[in-house]
Formats: sequence, structure tokens, C-alpha cells
Amino acid sequence: MFKRNDDFSEVNSVIGDNSYFQGTFSLKGALRVSGCYEGETLVVENLFVSPNGKIKSNIKGNALVIEGTIIGNIEASSRVMLMPTSRILGEVRTPELIIQNGAILEGLCIITPKTAGNPKEDILSFYESETSKFRN
Repeated sequence: MFKRNDDFSEVNSVIGDNSYFQGTFSLKGALRVSGCYEGETLVVENLFVSPNGKIKSNIKGNALVIEGTIIGNIEASSRVMLMPTSRILGEVRTPELIIQNGAILEGLCIITPKTAGNPKEDILSFYESETSKFRN
């Protein structure tokens, strides 16, 4: 499993099998979702979504490991790992994206060290600065 020392050493909150949670959820620490969560935005340090887990919400966090289904945009400051059983519908913005064979992702992926930046402008600016010397 995808694990680093700061990621999932201790899961301190769980939405268990056959559980349904709706509303606002903000959590410092790690959350495991094996049931269903729906809301506007889920803010969590680290998130693990099990194969039966379902989330319909935008997600902001540090590190995410997804085995279940997410409908919503994902913004992770560290990394996102999509396991073979994952199904994602939405934008993924993170500095590190790992997609294992079998994962389903429908949406836009933005991979950049600055998750709040504008990578399109950065790439265009870099291209112009690097190619301008060839035009003169």
C-alpha cells in the first residue's frame, strides 16, 4: 500500500461500512471512508477511501489514497494515489499523481508543485522565454 511516515500511520476518524454522512466535514488527521459521504467540501489532512467508499464532494487535503468512488474535484498539497478499483469524476490538482492500472479517471489533471498556481501561464511563459533566443 502507498504509505509514508506522515500519511496514514494513525487513522483517527472513520465513516464505516453502511454509514452515510452528509454535511460539512473538516478534520485534522486521517480519515478512512468505507461508507458514503456527501457534502460541499471535505477538508482533511490525509484521506483513504476503501473500495466500497463513496464520496460526492470537493476534497482538499494533503495525501489521498483512493480505492473507491469520488465525484468532485480533488486538491492535494502532497500526492494522490489512484488504486486499481478507484473511479474518479472531477478535476485532480496535486504535485504528485500515481495512477495504477485499472483506475478510472474522467476529468482534468493538473500536476504542478504549486497547487494554487496557474500552470498554463507558467508553461507558456517558460516556452516564450526559452524560444525567443532562437527567433532573434
